[in-house]
Amino acid sequence: MTTHDTTSPTPQDTAAGVERAPVRGPRMRWPQLAPDVYKAMVQLDTASRQGVDPVLLELVRIRTSQLNHCASCIDMHTKDALAAGESVQRIMQLSAWKEAQHFYTERELAALELTESITVLTDDFVPDEVYEWAAMHFDETELVQLIAAITAMNAWNRFNVAARTVAGRYQPGDHS
Repeated sequence: MTTHDTTSPTPQDTAAGVERAPVRGPRMRWPQLAPDVYKAMVQLDTASRQGVDPVLLELVRIRTSQLNHCASCIDMHTKDALAAGESVQRIMQLSAWKEAQHFYTERELAALELTESITVLTDDFVPDEVYEWAAMHFDETELVQLIAAITAMNAWNRFNVAARTVAGRYQPGDHS
């Protein structure tokens, strides 16, 4: 079942005479329909982020969500990254990180390359050179945790894109 929510314009929109497209509502509220699946996803997410640097984690989550076109996850993790002290400039450059490598550390670049390889498996799976580059910057435990975090984010994206979860309503800390 598809629902269409509409929201009132913001005071800024009204004052500026801006008329935005209506908010497309979620197709379903999957956490309520499959609570055990949702709880398992939360457990996977919690376990996967153990030992992963929080700023690096948010960069990986944003980039994964950009690749999967998950607006609600981009919204959530951009806000969480900003709340964690990440700069607007680094977040803005993330979609073009290969051309803007000077904004990121070697460790972050290796993680972003691994993120793209795991997320877009149809390109060339996970090439040995990508894995080896990541392995140079992360010990085995960190690497498996990073892979788990990327995998969990991909799963969240797929649920939220399929359910058409609405972007824009998340506030940092809502899902802590």
